[in-house]
Amino acid sequence: MAELTQKQLLDIVNTKHIAPGNPRLRQISERIVTDLFKTIDELDITPDEFWAATDWLNRLAQGGQVGLITAGLGFDRLLDIRMDEADEKAGRAAGTPRAIEGPLFVAGAPTAQVETRLDEGEPKGEIFVMEGQVLDTDGKPVANAMMDVWHANEVGGYSHFFPGMKPYELRRRIETDAQGNYRFRSYLPPGYAIPPNSPTSELFAALGRHGNRPAHIHFLVVAPGQRTLTTQVNIPGDTYIDDDFAFATRDGLIVKIEKDVAPAGYESLGITAPFTRARFDFVMQKALNEDEASPAARMARVTA
Repeated sequence: MAELTQKQLLDIVNTKHIAPGNPRLRQISERIVTDLFKTIDELDITPDEFWAATDWLNRLAQGGQVGLITAGLGFDRLLDIRMDEADEKAGRAAGTPRAIEGPLFVAGAPTAQVETRLDEGEPKGEIFVMEGQVLDTDGKPVANAMMDVWHANEVGGYSHFFPGMKPYELRRRIETDAQGNYRFRSYLPPGYAIPPNSPTSELFAALGRHGNRPAHIHFLVVAPGQRTLTTQVNIPGDTYIDDDFAFATRDGLIVKIEKDVAPAGYESLGITAPFTRARFDFVMQKALNEDEASPAARMARVTA
């Protein structure tokens, strides 16, 4: 059959195979291809529009910005919403709300016991300490939990991705003590925008959307027997806290800021003058299986 209708072509694409393959992947592929065929036909997509889109996808991947697009188009938050709904249905709606990981996690950050400094050298912003406990849903301390924490620098850059930053700058891993305690010093991070003159900014300009994120700090918290927690907290007062381009702001994840905290008791963090502080406890769900307690971050789970 050399001449095909649209329906005949779609049927062949979705059914022709020489081996069983992966049934789940075949199911997903069939749905996506069918929807794209329908989109091209119903919206009368021109060849120039189609090939411009493929060029954009190539540049997006080459620039390592796929993770920005998945967040900006709501897919990352959608996955969290679906997990929240599953937890609610199963009676597991407890603990610190999950939030998107983002595309900029880096494993292997230096590890410290109980407390550490993320910042190095002269402060590049308002000195900030965040502290609290890691607890389970019964309110008991989670001893020896491992907490990765990372945030952007004063211009919105992340180490390992932004030129001129040191390896693991503003990235640390903290092991809690027997009472689940942690604390770290850094500086209040600012909000930031997606990279200008990039495939991501091209799309959002065309959609008439901004690409701004409010100030936030990322966390990945892991402990034996506990469900791995991926989340982020927001700094109150940011212009975009209710208009995050990545839809990641959540009730329960906006920290309370205390100003002009006395430095007594914080000398080990190099603090000798009044500073800004936030207290926040992370509450972890009990894991139902080993997979839920996996210490791997999002992409590491699927690329191992």
